[in-house]
Amino acid sequence: MENEQLAVFDEHGNRLGVASRSEVHLKGYWHETFHCWLAHYDKSSREAYIYFQLRSDKKKDFPGLLDITAAGHILSEEKVEDGIREVHEELGLLITIDKLQSLGIVKGELIQGDMFDRELTHVFLYSKPVAYDEFQLQSEELSGIYRSTLEDFKALVEQTKADIDVEGFLVNEKGKKDFVKRRVSYHHFVPHERSYLLDIISRISAHL
Repeated sequence: MENEQLAVFDEHGNRLGVASRSEVHLKGYWHETFHCWLAHYDKSSREAYIYFQLRSDKKKDFPGLLDITAAGHILSEEKVEDGIREVHEELGLLITIDKLQSLGIVKGELIQGDMFDRELTHVFLYSKPVAYDEFQLQSEELSGIYRSTLEDFKALVEQTKADIDVEGFLVNEKGKKDFVKRRVSYHHFVPHERSYLLDIISRISAHL
């Protein structure tokens, strides 16, 4: 995975060349990623919900934290549309790219220790309800799926709430789903820039 070849760009999106994934993160090159958020409006509760993946404890980076529903790198020879494989691989959902709504490109930086992750992110939304039973998770990548109301998540990011309720499921040792509810705070999430998350929330809200 660290030897995957990624296209690298300047901060304006001009392609400069190709580098390995490890070099990209070591030197802080801008590169392309694919983010797909699952969120939908529920008419019965009159609430919008947003879904998060729970990263596996086996992950090298940010193990056991809540994150974007599905996300991954776009390889140097791939088109943006090829990023849909992350939805198939991570979530087990056979959604086609034409069922997603493009939310545009968002620039984001995530610096942790000696990792400099500078992304030109192609953001997509899937706005149809998905039942928990439909998810078939890639166990080495994810250990569960949670959701909260979009309003609560926004309040958490804006720091008007210290913690919020989430619900979802964990995959147990037997591969079965255990349905759970818990209270989480901001430190339970991968530390994306708050400005990025607020931008995403705004773009999602405009499409629901």
